[in-house]
Amino acid sequence: MKRILLIVGGGIAAYKASELVRLLRKRGHAVRCVLTEAGQHFVTPMTLAALSEDKVYTTLWDLKDEAEMGHIQLSRQADLIVVAPATADLIARMAGGLANDLATTLLLATDKPVLAAPAMNVRMWLHPATVRNVAQLRADGITVMAPDEGPMACGEFGPGRLPEPDRIADAIDAALEAKPQRLAGRHILVTAGPTHEPIDPVRYIANRSSGRQGFAIAGALAALGARVTLVAGPVTLPTPAGVTRIDVETAREMADAVDRALPVDVAIMVAAVADWHVDAAVQKIKKGDATPTLSLSENPDILATLARSPQRPALLIGFAAETERVVEHATAKRARKDVDWIVANDVSGDVMGGDSNSVHIVTKDGLESWPRQGKDAVAAQLARRVADALEPAQPMR
Repeated sequence: MKRILLIVGGGIAAYKASELVRLLRKRGHAVRCVLTEAGQHFVTPMTLAALSEDKVYTTLWDLKDEAEMGHIQLSRQADLIVVAPATADLIARMAGGLANDLATTLLLATDKPVLAAPAMNVRMWLHPATVRNVAQLRADGITVMAPDEGPMACGEFGPGRLPEPDRIADAIDAALEAKPQRLAGRHILVTAGPTHEPIDPVRYIANRSSGRQGFAIAGALAALGARVTLVAGPVTLPTPAGVTRIDVETAREMADAVDRALPVDVAIMVAAVADWHVDAAVQKIKKGDATPTLSLSENPDILATLARSPQRPALLIGFAAETERVVEHATAKRARKDVDWIVANDVSGDVMGGDSNSVHIVTKDGLESWPRQGKDAVAAQLARRVADALEPAQPMR
């Protein structure tokens, strides 16, 4: 049983804290709650106490608790501290090292890992101050989840929604299971996101990849101690903590970036690279009587090229996004590309752009099928699988 200290910030998303506590208890964790003053406007101490079956802490000025240095004890007794929802204000105070209430004081005093699940208005999330604060937290070693995207209580739409409780619970489990040194000394290359192939200055060929799975994998590998180079297509996701990011737009730019990143111990090609490109028009193509014809040319096959390279990584992993006969197509792709593993998923539903995934791992030794789970959990499981494969007793092909 692991001990979770849950800090509940203010904001309408605080109501989801009750469901998060229930899920964590169901998974066998002990949960102790710290409820901020703002959070008490949205959820009561009695509700969290009943669900956690433990005392709820609300103030730094409790005479009995602080006579015993309660904030120090709270900060040290947990296996993991979780901040959910982490509001823009709370994130700013964490980044600034403030200690002006119980929550920020124990966060400053802790020696345990911290995970934050943001929740705020889309403009707040995208504001340069919040971007700086999140980057600072990640640089300080705090895991900051990417918020969900969708409609908000304020009527606006975009990134900033609190991740759903099951996704936060998956991230908590992944953080608790992580063994930070298993991949120490390893250099791992990850590609993520789509590529954009220009048609003219305003149009391009693309796909629906959000980059979330690849970014989650890069973060999970870094959490296990790897030196991670992430080659990212055009997405707006924040860079995971401890990851070196290289931004590209086209498939040819991605191929060049991959080649420059070598040598590496492992390469995980998650990106949904466009198969074709066109010779882009210099000026915008105007509507006319005739429909323009696009002449397509094949893009470089980054995965197959890497498999044939003199600098081929010891473990080369490709991804296969399929809409039918998923395992059959993935098995054929592994043999055709001459790679070690293919991670296959069915993208006919809401996987591209969604928060969860169900994958099959195809190797020369057989097939592993994993249940549908949050993308952070998939990433953590794959990172552990990579660490297992790199250990001398484990075959890699």
